[in-house]
Parts: sequence; C-alpha cells; structure tokens
Amino acid sequence: MRVLLMSYGSRGDVEPLAALAVALRELGVEARVCAPPDEEYAELLGGVGIEHVPFGPSVRALVTGAAPADAFQLAPALVAAHFETVLPAAEGCDALVATGLMPAGARSVTEKLGIHYVIASFHIMGLPSPHYGPSARPGKSAPAGVTDRKALWDLDAERVNALYGEALNTRRAAIGLPPVDNVRDHVFGGRVWLAADPVLAPWKDMTFLELVQTGAWLLPDERPLPEELSAFLDAGEPPVYVGFGSMAMRGAPDLARVAVEAVRARGRRVIVGRGWAELGLIDDGDDCFAVGEVNHRALFRRVAAVVHHGGAGTTATAARAGAPQVVVPQIADQPKWAARVAELGIGAAHDGPTPTVESLSTALGTALSAETRDRARTVAGTIRPDGATVAAKLLVEEISGDRRPVSV
Repeated sequence: MRVLLMSYGSRGDVEPLAALAVALRELGVEARVCAPPDEEYAELLGGVGIEHVPFGPSVRALVTGAAPADAFQLAPALVAAHFETVLPAAEGCDALVATGLMPAGARSVTEKLGIHYVIASFHIMGLPSPHYGPSARPGKSAPAGVTDRKALWDLDAERVNALYGEALNTRRAAIGLPPVDNVRDHVFGGRVWLAADPVLAPWKDMTFLELVQTGAWLLPDERPLPEELSAFLDAGEPPVYVGFGSMAMRGAPDLARVAVEAVRARGRRVIVGRGWAELGLIDDGDDCFAVGEVNHRALFRRVAAVVHHGGAGTTATAARAGAPQVVVPQIADQPKWAARVAELGIGAAHDGPTPTVESLSTALGTALSAETRDRARTVAGTIRPDGATVAAKLLVEEISGDRRPVSV
C-alpha cells in the first residue's frame, strides 16, 4: 500500500505529515510527502527517512521576502503545481491526504487516478461554521451590513473561486475532468479530518461539515539537546523560551529587545529561538542563549514558559510538555489558539500581535504564576500523543474499504 501526503505551508503544516508518514510506515505503508522545496523541509523529512517531493515555490522566500506574496499570482501557480508535480507523484498510490493552504487541485488528482481522497485540517477556523465567520483577510472585510454567518461563508466561497477557479477548471479540462462550480466545497467534500487534540480543539457542532477528529499528528523526536544549550539550562533556574517559528514578525522589528527585556523584568533567563524572524541576542549577557532548530519537545519540558505565535504545532507541543504559554498571535487560526490557552488556564493570550516590554511582561506574570504552572502540568496529562497513529490506522481502513468507526 502506498500513500501520498501533501501540504503547502509552513513547518507547522509539514511536520505533521512527517509524523503521519512515520506512523504509516509502522503499519507497513509506504508514504511520500509533497511539500515546499525549502531546505529545512527536506532535512526534516530526510531525518526520519521519508521521501520529499518538492512542490511549489519556497515558502520561506514568500514569507520573508521584501514584499508580501500576491495571492492572485500564487494561487494559479499552486494549482499548476498540483497537476505538474502532485499528479505524477501520486501515480501508483492508493490514496492522497491533502492539508495546508487551500489544496485546490488535490481532489482533481485523485479523480483522475481513481484513488482515495482525504482532506485534513489542523484547526477548525477555515471550516464553514454556524458559530463564526471566515477569518479576516487583508482587503477582504465583509461588506457593510453583512453579519449573517452563512452569507459570510458564501462570500468566502466566492473569494476562493476568484483565486483558484479559472486555473483549476482550465487544468481539469486539459485532463478530461468536468468544471467545478464551488472550489472550496469541492475541496472539503463534506468530510474533513481534524488533526488537532480534543482538549485543545473541541469542535462539537462547530462546522457544517462532517468532522473526524484524530488528535494532533505529533512527530516523535528523540534528538538530544545541543551540549551548549544543555549546559545553559543546567546553569540556573528554568528560563523562558521566546520563538515565533515561521512568522517573519515584520510589524515588530525590535522584537528581540522587547522579549529579552520583558523576560528579564520577571527575573528570568531567556532562550531566544531565531526562527524566520531571525531573532538574536541583544547583548553579551550570560542570562541569554540563542538557538536554531532544536527538539522542542525536550526543550519545553525544561523551561519556565514558552512565548510563541500560536501555531497549532507549537501550542500542542508546549501543552504536552506542561509548559505555561504566552501566545502572541499573528494571523489565521493563531488568535483562537491564544484564546484557548487562556481559557484552559495554561497560559496567557497577549492582546495584539506587537508586544511591548510592558505588555509582554504582564502576560508573563500570568504564565509564570504557580497556579498557571500547576494547571499546565495537569492539562499536559490529557494531551493525546497518538493522533498520527489513529490517523494512519483510519486511512488504512478507509483504503481497504472498511469504514467502521475508529475509537479516537
């Protein structure tokens, strides 16, 4: 049995596929991953022995480039990549699992090849819902007076059609497939896997779609921490980790100074994660340490708190490690993860995307309290580690034609 997994997005979109691929391999299923061509993705997948098929333009270049990506140029380019890269990569496979930025051409690939199709999401915020409207998008605020949620989701479908419709239908026609009237609903297909932890992402009645929650797809990571980092951790009280992953943090050019001063104001040492914002040390103080890519699971177990952007993966990893969190949300689903962290009492949601020394120090006051620490440790024991295994078993059952319920 062979499966193709695909995603276009940040590391938080690709690492879960690595986890699912590893879980599938343990069941005897061969898996390959279509993901952006960025070197760190190739290293991530290569590190666990999973074949990487480069797909689309570099995500890091788009995120950190001088100008923001033009959605009306990117969308048709990604549609083309589905037919030019994903389609041949899926030949000989039994199924395709699609995630990440609107995979507009994925279902067309499965239609052409006659293979099983799964669409998965790492959060619920992009799924049509009776409880909230579509995420706010630059230049696409709702027309004045439009507040009905169904009407807002209808407008969202129109936006997706405007971005992807023409390119998708042109490509479908070229391979003998009929046109699609509603690209978004075609991609979702009425049934979506939710690859998020049930405690962190309760979903009951939150979407019009049929939802199957597998739990978060967490990649096992047994890498030791670098010797210098371990020595820093051993040299004093647990520090605060500050890192923003794949966020460029354009609106906060002085972020490193703000973060270090806010942590110092709380009497704590600090570890700065460089990330795509390329954060670094602000002086030669021995209370600060900068890191690149490391084992977050191991690191977060040893810190006093984690300050981050609220990506689904980082939120789940910190929660499972029992580390109090301060979430400084930037885009998309991140404000909802921040709100959930605060609601659970395992950390604080920073008000807005651009922290100041004062605002971040205040949020850290909540995260570093004994009450929050105890609550974070309690919740850690409820976070399921087996989401990727659940998903892998479910996929094998569906490919085999066995659609009996799987205990999740």
